[in-house]
Amino acid sequence: MRAARAALIGGCVLASLFCAQVAFASTITDGAATVGIEQCVTSTIHAERSATFTAQMAATATTQKMAMRIELQQRLRGEAEFHTLAAPGFGVWRTSEPGVAIYKYVKQITNLDAPAAYRVLVRFRWLDERGHVLKRDELHSSRCAQPTLSAQVVQTPPPAGA
Repeated sequence: MRAARAALIGGCVLASLFCAQVAFASTITDGAATVGIEQCVTSTIHAERSATFTAQMAATATTQKMAMRIELQQRLRGEAEFHTLAAPGFGVWRTSEPGVAIYKYVKQITNLDAPAAYRVLVRFRWLDERGHVLKRDELHSSRCAQPTLSAQVVQTPPPAGA
């Protein structure tokens, strides 16, 4: 009985390792702007697959406001290029309040398809007091890979009489 319980617990731990894999914090930086992946969660369960992306920018001496636009991009297995997806909360300009020194935005997307890779393309703008663009930048995040994971581990009962 004790051995069967230990095998069942070990199987559950092993199943949880196969069912949800998490990768953390990959950041690309370019001077006053950064883009990164805060979390990339893979799972055999579609609803549990997610990616959390971050974008951050720092004001220059003459910046009054900052703005960023985050586009979600996907590359399916067999495709050579990433393409932009229409997704809620993506593809719109988000503007800071006046006088902010650092502007950061965190965006999570869930229910990711697999197999596929996801990343964000972020466009940055530094604006003066009249709203004129002082500086522009554009960065891609690292990719969040959503592989096809094998089905959940199936626990077989021990043979009768064991």
